[in-house]
Order: sequence, then C-alpha cells, then structure tokens
Amino acid sequence: MVKNRLEAFSDGVLAIIITIMVLEMKVPHGDSLGALAPLAPVFMSYVLSFIYVGIYWNNHHHMLHTCARVTGGILWANLHLLFWLSLFPFVTGWMGENHFAAVPTALYGGVLLAAAIAYWILQQTIIAAQGSESPLKAAIGTDWKGKLSPVLYVLGIVSTLMWPWLAQVLYVLVALMWLAPDRRIEKAMQHGGA
Repeated sequence: MVKNRLEAFSDGVLAIIITIMVLEMKVPHGDSLGALAPLAPVFMSYVLSFIYVGIYWNNHHHMLHTCARVTGGILWANLHLLFWLSLFPFVTGWMGENHFAAVPTALYGGVLLAAAIAYWILQQTIIAAQGSESPLKAAIGTDWKGKLSPVLYVLGIVSTLMWPWLAQVLYVLVALMWLAPDRRIEKAMQHGGA
C-alpha cells in the first residue's frame, strides 16, 4: 500500500486538532485589553499545544518520508498516535481553564507521555516493516531526544504533586528540545539517495 492516503488522513486529523484547540478559546465579553487577561492561561496552554502538534506533524512527515510502502501494522500504529493527539484539545482546554492546576497539568503530561510512546511504537513498526536495512533506523541513530522526552514527562507528572509549575517548565523544555529542526532523516535520505 502506498503512503499517500496515510499522509493525507494524518494531515487532516492534525489540522482538525489545531482547529478544535483554537475554537476552545472563548471570546471575552469586553472591548478592552484588560478583558483578555483572564484568557492568558488558556492562550498559553494553546500555544504550548500548538507547538507540540506542529512538532508531531513535522516529525511525522519526515518519518513517513522514509517509507516506500505502508503495512497494516503501520496503519494501526498511526491511528494509535492520532488517538492520543486527538486528546490534546481536551487536556489543553482543561489545563488552561483551571490555571495550570495540579490534576489537569498531570493529565496533560499523561497525554504527552502517551503520545510520545505511540510515536515510538509507530517508529518501531516502520523500522520492523523496512527490515534490516531500515533507512529510518539509520536516520534516528541513538535517538536521545526520543529517550529523554518520556523521562521528562514522567518527572513533570510526578512534580504536579508538589510543584505544578515545575511540570510546565519540563513540558516547555521538551517542546524547546524538539523545536529545533531535526535534520537526521533529511540528511540520511540525501546520503542514501532516496
């Protein structure tokens, strides 16, 4: 099976996720800049989630670039990732509306962790389908960011018990870590002649 339908479907789902997140921001009842102040936590949580969705979209695109064909296992692993990403609007809204309280912040971290695990599963499924000469496996190398991210998410979730603000710092740190463009796959595909 070719990958075009998988890419188009995934892009559509991610676009809908972003649309739902922005629609969750309610218009204030007032015409002054002060009327926007209560929306600050909602807006900040939206910005963080928008960055995360953008990071997933970018890395998903690069990862699928290594695929010549798509298997049933890849389709299911991709749906698994999209499921967790589809929860971003809910946890984003809940965390922002409750001013980064402990429980919503912990659940937000839980969804980030689940999405990271789902991404890893998709990555491993693609590598398995590609066989011993997997271009994706060669491109990701040691994948230190992929290994460190879940650890930081778990630390963030645990930190909400005492310091919810620390969880936010850790979630932002992971986003910043991935925000820098990751050129490993592009470089590997150029050197491999694909």
